[in-house]
Formats: sequence, C-alpha cells, structure tokens
Amino acid sequence: MAERTFTESFKVAGAEVVEAIKRLVREGNVRRVIVRQDSRIVAEFPLTAGVIGTVLSPVLAAIGALAALLNDCTIEVERVATVDDKGSGDDNEAAHVA
Repeated sequence: MAERTFTESFKVAGAEVVEAIKRLVREGNVRRVIVRQDSRIVAEFPLTAGVIGTVLSPVLAAIGALAALLNDCTIEVERVATVDDKGSGDDNEAAHVA
C-alpha cells in the first residue's frame, strides 16, 4: 500500500479557527495545517506524533489570541490517504478530496 498526499481548504470565522484545528487533529490523517488570512500565512505547523502533545498547546494558544484579530480565515490541510496496489484509495479518501 502506498500513501497519497492531497490538500483541501475551507473558510472559517476567526472565532472558529481553534475548534476547527482541534477537530482536524482528532481526525488523525492530517500532516500539515496552514492558517491564512487573505494571502498572508498566519500560522503553519506539521501534525506529527511528536507535535500533537507538548508543542501543539502553545500553538493553539497563539492562534486563539490571533483569532480575536482575524475576520475570515482559510485553513489549508495537507492530508494523507492510503492507496492500495490497484490504485483505489480507502473509503474515507473520496470524501476528503477537494
């Protein structure tokens, strides 16, 4: 089985940024999260096993502080899907492809 990486993005209001990132962390197949306001990157961080614990809490706190200043944000998510040898992915993959 091979892995395939793809990206999706969605818009959220400033106050919803932290909750959206927490939800993404719980999903587990996310490699990287980028928070943008217009064309400017506000935050970018990888979601690897080592980052989720101690490093993610301060990052979420900083993003929470910025959320008060942000109007509308775009969250870009880099995901990983497992693809079998025949080229078809798991059932979850089709729902996330943007």
